[in-house]
Amino acid sequence: MNRVEGILSGIASRMAAAWFVLLATTAVALLALYDGALPALAVISAWLIVCAAAIAAIRPRLAAEEESVPDSLETVLAFDFGDLPGLLDEIDLAIYLLAPDGTVLFQNRSASDTFGKFPLGSHISARMRAPGVLDIIRDTLANGRVNQIEYSERLPSERVYLVRSAPVSDAEKPVFMLVLRDVSEARRIDRMRSDFVANASHELRTPLASLRGYIETLQGPAKHDVKAQERFLPIMLDQATRMSRLVDDLMSLSRLEAKAHLPPDQTVTLNALLGHVRDSLLPLAEDLEVSIHLFMPEEPVTVNGDKDELVEVFENLIENACKYGSEGGKVEVYLKPLSPSGAEVSVVDHGPGIPSEHVPRLTERFYRVSVADSRSKKGTGLGLAIVKHILTRHRARLSVKSEVGQGTTFTVRF
Repeated sequence: MNRVEGILSGIASRMAAAWFVLLATTAVALLALYDGALPALAVISAWLIVCAAAIAAIRPRLAAEEESVPDSLETVLAFDFGDLPGLLDEIDLAIYLLAPDGTVLFQNRSASDTFGKFPLGSHISARMRAPGVLDIIRDTLANGRVNQIEYSERLPSERVYLVRSAPVSDAEKPVFMLVLRDVSEARRIDRMRSDFVANASHELRTPLASLRGYIETLQGPAKHDVKAQERFLPIMLDQATRMSRLVDDLMSLSRLEAKAHLPPDQTVTLNALLGHVRDSLLPLAEDLEVSIHLFMPEEPVTVNGDKDELVEVFENLIENACKYGSEGGKVEVYLKPLSPSGAEVSVVDHGPGIPSEHVPRLTERFYRVSVADSRSKKGTGLGLAIVKHILTRHRARLSVKSEVGQGTTFTVRF
């Protein structure tokens, strides 16, 4: 803007000087005509000559100035600093513009939403108090270097930010930018991945170590001991079956994750599906001395879904209710249609219930309320994680309500 104003001011001053000469010449010519000092023709001719000379003097200067002006004045004005706040407000990163002394000149909408409205003109240290963040800001302000650091907050919730400070202007009064990118979700996924590998390795290592021990015993001291073989072989089969279940569950999770973005395109009647699941689990329920009761409307209740996956969902939920709620002696399954095209299935047991601190983590991989109970009941710790992934693909929700001593209710809402 300063350059444009200078150009326009120069043009105006030159034009003013030229027009002053023209006006002075015109005034002298009129006085000469009035006094009759010179013939009229001579005065008019002299006046025209002076006008032509003045215009000739102005024209090249105007042409030269015109060449130095950009093609369009509007083009220059379009890049005025006034447009920058609007552009930065559309970016979903928290951005602060800082003066060389560290005072805040501007914050975008994302910064205001994330960290609260910050009074402009205040020093950035009034908002950012982490020593590491302040160190990189000071270094950038003093030396003009680009710096980056990872910064985490514990309250009100745990968040991790990638903080970057950099100069954005080399003018006499430079401007500096502070950008904070929320990487909490990426860090959480990385942590879950590493935990998953560690847990899977641990779960496989235990039965493998057991198998190896029994095999070495049968190859050595119990090589010809028939009674030892009869005692060890069923245990080995049980451990091999446990590993097989674990691998099958891991493969199911991998398969579900690969097609999580593809909603099912079939129609499933839940009445018949729940009846099939109940029938398949009757032998297990009889062994545990648990009865399974279905409460369903007479009219068919249908949802969009994959039949095999939904069978897996309700087998997991009803089997868990039978195993972990067996003290109550019965498991109740309620099917209820929801308008206009939804449905709700609740699986209720009357067992010991689940302490409230465990409920939010039930669908995490390998999470167990009681490791001993889970292993004694041949659980892999992946059943509810599989349920969650299947229901996510079906655009359905799983909710858990439990009270210690009163039982647990798992509800699936389509």
